[in-house]
Amino acid sequence: MATDELHSAVTAAAAPASAAGMASAEEEGEAARGFSFSIWPPTQRTRDAVVRRLVDTLGGDTILCKRYGAVPAADAEPAARGIEAEAFDAAAARGAVAASVEEGIEALQLYSKEVSRRLLDFVKSRSAAAKAVALSEGEAPAASCESEVANPQAAE
Repeated sequence: MATDELHSAVTAAAAPASAAGMASAEEEGEAARGFSFSIWPPTQRTRDAVVRRLVDTLGGDTILCKRYGAVPAADAEPAARGIEAEAFDAAAARGAVAASVEEGIEALQLYSKEVSRRLLDFVKSRSAAAKAVALSEGEAPAASCESEVANPQAAE
């Protein structure tokens, strides 16, 4: 859950007690004990933020784009939604019920790792497909950064 969402949730939970203006410390303590939040599953707002960040990463000026190629905006949005949905489903399948905050954190970490892994798999497969198309059309493949670093004498 994002910090601003947590702050909003805390403010909303505290609003009824402070709105009365005459709540005692005991009543405020009871309200605080009655408040709970769940870190897993993430809210739709958080999931949408993940998708927006993925779109920026896929089409922006990032190291990932420099290495594997940028994804056109028309393709980035559906790809980002697919990546996020698959990662969420995978994390939910493994950590479907988060009975405690610690379990929720573990599920959120798993979700984050799944998003990252699926993003990398997507750009790698897209890059490999583009190279295969280029080879089939008779274009010379561009040297990858990895091969130049692994064998610097080959470039001489």
